[in-house]
Amino acid sequence: MTAAELLALHAQIGEELRARGVVRSANNPTGDLAEHLFCAAFGWAQAPNSERGYDATGPDGTRFQIKGRRVHRRNPSRQLSAIRDLAGGHFDVLAGVIFDDDFCVVRAALIPRGVVEARSTYVAHTNSHKFILREDVWSAPGVRDVTAEVAVAMP
Repeated sequence: MTAAELLALHAQIGEELRARGVVRSANNPTGDLAEHLFCAAFGWAQAPNSERGYDATGPDGTRFQIKGRRVHRRNPSRQLSAIRDLAGGHFDVLAGVIFDDDFCVVRAALIPRGVVEARSTYVAHTNSHKFILREDVWSAPGVRDVTAEVAVAMP
């Protein structure tokens, strides 16, 4: 296939994933896929796209900020996307998932906001916090390994 044909196929795939409810935007699918999987696995209600500071709400009212990271041979970083206004308390739990090259779930966790606050670094030029989903996060107090539940939710 030519580059133009591959790009057209890429656009068609994005539209099909939107039609199936797996993604909600035309952005990189990693974040949308993470939101879809956590909501499907736990029955959370997805927040509107414009909601500030959280992505879903659990049946008990718990607010979840959902982040996903695809690690691959060219970039093994586990740094999640920027967390805005961490001190504002907009979420109770960070739901984080690491995907491999092929978007298969490698690890997933539910991380209390206190753990996120303790392990995050403020980045002044983006006015946000960075959080790296390292392996030792799973051993932090209150963190729940949900890898199996999230992996099974893959459509």
